[in-house]
Amino acid sequence: MPFRFFPGPRDATTRARRGAFETPRGRVETPVFMPVGTRATVTGMTTEDLHALGAEIILGNTYHLLLRPGPEAMARFGGIHAFMGWDRPVLTDSGGFQIFSLPGDRSITEEGARFKSYIDGRYHLLSPESSIAVQMAIGSDVMMVLDVCLPSTSDHAAIREAMDRTHRWALRSLAARTDPEQALFAIVQGGLDPALRAGSAGFLTQHPFDGFAIGGLAVGDTRAERGEVIDRTIDLLPAEKPRYLMGVGTPPDLVEAISHGVDMFDCVIPTTMAWQGTAFTSRGRVRLTRGELKLSDAPLDPACGCPTCRRHSRGYLHHLMKCKEPLGPRLLSVHNLQHYLDLMRSARAAIEAGRYAAFAKETLEAIDRHEHDASARSPGRRVFAAPPPSPPSPLSPNPLGERPGEGEGPPRRFAFVITRDGAPAVVDRSVGEVMHPVIGPAVESERLYVAQSRLRARLQESGGPLVLFDVGLGAGSNALAAWRASAAAPAGARPLQLVSFERDLGAFALALSEEGIARLGISPPEAEAARALVADGRHASARTEWRLRLGEALDGLEAEPSLADLVFWDPFSPKANPALWTHRAFRTLRARCGPRATVFTYSTATATRAALLLAGFFVGTGDASGPKEQTTAAASDPADVARPLDRRWLERLERSSAPFPADAPPDALDRIRSHPQFG
Repeated sequence: MPFRFFPGPRDATTRARRGAFETPRGRVETPVFMPVGTRATVTGMTTEDLHALGAEIILGNTYHLLLRPGPEAMARFGGIHAFMGWDRPVLTDSGGFQIFSLPGDRSITEEGARFKSYIDGRYHLLSPESSIAVQMAIGSDVMMVLDVCLPSTSDHAAIREAMDRTHRWALRSLAARTDPEQALFAIVQGGLDPALRAGSAGFLTQHPFDGFAIGGLAVGDTRAERGEVIDRTIDLLPAEKPRYLMGVGTPPDLVEAISHGVDMFDCVIPTTMAWQGTAFTSRGRVRLTRGELKLSDAPLDPACGCPTCRRHSRGYLHHLMKCKEPLGPRLLSVHNLQHYLDLMRSARAAIEAGRYAAFAKETLEAIDRHEHDASARSPGRRVFAAPPPSPPSPLSPNPLGERPGEGEGPPRRFAFVITRDGAPAVVDRSVGEVMHPVIGPAVESERLYVAQSRLRARLQESGGPLVLFDVGLGAGSNALAAWRASAAAPAGARPLQLVSFERDLGAFALALSEEGIARLGISPPEAEAARALVADGRHASARTEWRLRLGEALDGLEAEPSLADLVFWDPFSPKANPALWTHRAFRTLRARCGPRATVFTYSTATATRAALLLAGFFVGTGDASGPKEQTTAAASDPADVARPLDRRWLERLERSSAPFPADAPPDALDRIRSHPQFG
């Protein structure tokens, strides 16, 4: 039986609509939320659980299933349905987003995406044809074309190039499909540019795809920007085919997107947040790790009828989370998915009753303000015309940034947001930039800084204390990751001297609030060390001496007597913090680096790399971070640069329209040409 979509009634005052689609394995009512079963399992859930919750369709991940167990195993077991014991529809993504967002070497050509497996280190080529072949082996009911994923705030030329390649790959995916019973959806790209989105929709809708997805959102855009893109794009998609918003998001995201006419959603947030101890309820989020819930005998959500809410108190769930019992996240996952699926059922009923606008207003008003505040944004660009007032000084009576009561005090400069991958992060509202965007602080701090710098291995080398400069303390993620690595080092390892540079402790104060500790997963020993750092300017343990240099980073670097062995350079962008991305900044840093120092930063800007070269560093490409295909690594010694910039980069520098920092010397190009790295 081929895939068929049946548009249903529309709401009278919004663009929300009912509908349904049929697949060989059953009918799915829309709007629908698809629980994410990345590796042929929705984390912590059985298929019986999903049946009991009323899930009609789940999502599988082509990238992960390609690597393990592999298409041969999938074919041997008769596809994902038989493999996992699920008899209802499955949608599989193409693997494109994971290739861009997970670490490891990768390269993108017209042929496809070549990437390194995180399992065994082998290289794979995922082309449009092989992506379809894998999805056919998986046996999914709805397949997605392979697309090129970039943050929505990338520059226009990059987004245009990615969009055009996505179109070519979409047609190759369509040609590769051989089973008409497996539906195939195309993906509209184009970032935040209305003209590009219109061009993408116009191109793809000329071809016989079974549905259309809106991709590339919730990766750098605000909710207001996202809503505008969705609204404009929906106008351009055929009404007789389903519309799928990929990877979005929180309950308010879904409520708002339905009002624009979206039919299908997926996101890892319900289960990811459950494993972090957070539940979504009819009254907003509840963090089950908070001490105030220890003696609570109230149900998690009185309005919910899920097994968790019927049988267990908040106090019991708090106990499970504090004890790190696996049952805790499992019970919260059951509840969160019930909440999402009930939200879809309520939305469908409201559309049929012609009162979706009232339903959306009532729902959003009942949810915590930070979940649907339009300024609480995913990583990306500045959204404030002027910065709101700064929080109290860290030396004031409220140094740890406790949240003021309703209506008390000015708006906070720093706030929590959720990245596309469902990770908590901190945004500085004065500049509109997120610390560790997209994949979140815990993942990026480990991948980009601790693992890439070989911190654990260097701690086990012979010698005196290892000195690490943490430039841009921010919310403390990088410093705490280093502190953890040092604390876990074996007996006899080198002690770590950790020096953090920061001019504003507002983000760190938020991270050390009760809410921040719960959201970011900061352990009691880490919180104790960090609080001592704020109070005394230093904290010493058996393994680590941690010092704080509060003030302008360059002044602190000039005054710091130690020489760095490692540098985590993680201040805000050149736009938000221009002084720390200049020739002078890196020249100052170079003077405080030892003979085998290595430097790691997220920036890939040509001007940043040029400034590092002008300062006397040897410079190369660093590991990937989220959707960024590479970062930047530098060193005092050329032997410590794994992938040095070569003469091809130098040729691009010579053609660049903005090759140097503003304070570069007049003969900057000649100096870089004569750098020993290019000799």
